[in-house]
Amino acid sequence: MNINIIYALAKRQLWLTVDVPEGSTIQDAIDRSGILTQCPDIDLEQQKVGVFGKVSALNTVLADGDRVEIYRPLIADPKAMKGRAKTETVATTTQS
Repeated sequence: MNINIIYALAKRQLWLTVDVPEGSTIQDAIDRSGILTQCPDIDLEQQKVGVFGKVSALNTVLADGDRVEIYRPLIADPKAMKGRAKTETVATTTQS
């Protein structure tokens, strides 16, 4: 089975294709791809993974043609950033 492994960094994206046997899991495909050697910052105990945008467990069995995505950790809480953006907009508007 052909599986794509995707990892997007701030300045580059990695798109690897790996051939794995039937019944392989996300963990198997990631290990076989060599991406953990290319990107030693990947920590699968902390980072989430998914298949075609759906968060999945490392023991999820893959199908031919699946795209495994390794998600980077969030740097900031999206809810906090949204609230901060609103506060900055109000402050800018009232200062005018």
